[in-house]
Formats: sequence, C-alpha cells, structure tokens
Amino acid sequence: MNPVQMIEQEQVQEVPQFKAGDTVKVHYKVIEGNKERVQVFEGVVLRLKKGGIPTFTVRKVSFGVGVERIFPLYSPKIAKLEVTKIGRVRQGRIYYLRNLRGKAARIKEQMNYNRPK
Repeated sequence: MNPVQMIEQEQVQEVPQFKAGDTVKVHYKVIEGNKERVQVFEGVVLRLKKGGIPTFTVRKVSFGVGVERIFPLYSPKIAKLEVTKIGRVRQGRIYYLRNLRGKAARIKEQMNYNRPK
C-alpha cells in the first residue's frame, strides 16, 4: 500500500448511508477568528457525487431564499452527519426541486425502509 492510500484510509470516517431526496443534518465546524463553533445545516440532498473527492449537495429554504451548499463527504470539518428523513424520489439528481415552490417542493417520505445504518 502506498503512502497516499494510507493517509486516505486514515482520513476516511464512518458516514451514514444516504441518497438524493433524503433530508440530512450536517453539523459543520465553522472557524471565526480564533473561535470554533458547530453550525447545523439541514436540508434535502440534491445529489451525491462519487469518484475522486466524493461530495454531496444540500438545499434548504431559509427565509424564502433557496440556499445550496456543497460538502466534501469525508471532510474533517463535518462534526456529525445525520439522516432525519428518507425521501422517495426516482432520479439520482433532483435539480428539478430548484424550480418548485411551496407544497410542490416537498418530497414524499419513504415509510417502511430497511437501510443499514
């Protein structure tokens, strides 16, 4: 095993399994000056990008304005990642959610699911 793979293996942390359409809470470490605090960003996962550096995009509506944020999946700045709702969608990337407003932007919740945690 080469040194790059060893470092990658050390940095990879255990994350819950989720997919596009799920509602997640991302506890993200924010550094302001010399202080560090944890900020919670809760929203719907629009996409999961796998490959080189896996990332996921989360969207929420804050005070009537849509906010999207891209997080690296194995970032050391993510303190905790929790799945609050399992959504039922048919696409892998749900960008169409950007154009929907109000009740149309809701995602149905998958009730009986057996996903490993």
